[in-house]
Amino acid sequence: MSTSIRVSDETKEKLVRLMREDESWDEFLDRLANQGSGMTAGAWKGTDKAETAREAIKRSRESFQQ
Repeated sequence: MSTSIRVSDETKEKLVRLMREDESWDEFLDRLANQGSGMTAGAWKGTDKAETAREAIKRSRESFQQ
């Protein structure tokens, strides 16, 4: 099944600059739509980033209580 989406020439130029060389339009738009849809499980595994984030949240909450 195929669908047409109208965009301005300016918008298409921006999208073309973001598109990878080996991507089809469908692959590109799927990748774009999934960006920011959450974190990949285990992304912080083996780092101290989770603990650093917890500490930052705790400090932030404490600053609002004072």
